[in-house]
Amino acid sequence: MRVINTIQDLKTCLSEARKAGKSIGLVPTMGALHEGHASLVRRSVRENDITVVSIFLNPTQFNDPKDLERYPRTLEADSRLLEQCGAQVAFAPSVKEIYPEPDTRHFSYPPTDSVMEGERRPGHFNGVCQIVSKLFMMVEPTRAYFGEKDFQQICVIRRMADDLGFRLEIVPCPVVREESGLAMSSRNTLLTADEKVLAANIYRVMKESLSKGLSVRETEAWVVNELNSIDGLEVEYYSIVDGDTLASVNDWNDAPHIVGCITVYCGATPIRLIDHIRYK
Repeated sequence: MRVINTIQDLKTCLSEARKAGKSIGLVPTMGALHEGHASLVRRSVRENDITVVSIFLNPTQFNDPKDLERYPRTLEADSRLLEQCGAQVAFAPSVKEIYPEPDTRHFSYPPTDSVMEGERRPGHFNGVCQIVSKLFMMVEPTRAYFGEKDFQQICVIRRMADDLGFRLEIVPCPVVREESGLAMSSRNTLLTADEKVLAANIYRVMKESLSKGLSVRETEAWVVNELNSIDGLEVEYYSIVDGDTLASVNDWNDAPHIVGCITVYCGATPIRLIDHIRYK
């Protein structure tokens, strides 16, 4: 596996593959890789001739500097994992390489990027669109792979790709969960063993809500109340939305696909965790 640090070297490497008619898979990551990421990489390796995995902790999508500072950085371990998964290229550029000048582009795709995470993390999805659009332009992938744990992010990236006319397939991949049900996340490394036990309640409670037979609003309230009653967990929001547009729904028949999206703070030094569940 090649570890590449510059855009020019990346383009040179991929141009030869492209001339040979090879398919290219892209897995964008911010590093601190785990089995969830590995599942994306392995799928890309199966479905493409060449797999490129970007490892770049993108500062423009963090509206909280402390969150950026605390995000784990494990490049050496990440590289070993990628090699084991069969990736051909790890692209690990510096911030200066990606942003030699400030990126002043503005992306707006309401309601997809203006609700839930978009409402609570101003500028977050603009930063996501900045980096993902840059990666799409640099790599020109045949397919790009994203984990469904970040459900809202995939919806925003689809809108951005359509808007800018990128000719690629966006491949959503199922959430990989720990045995407890906790969605795998790089942030899980910041949790203590006891906090991981606490965090497993997030998915447990959402799953229980599936069989309650409550209305949409009653289901939202029940999930929030159940989780907030557990010492060490605090729900920031639980929103049941149209799974395509992310617009709020009032009735279970309002959309063909309905998803519940949640953000919960867990632990003494609160770690922000996201997850979702499909209702239909």
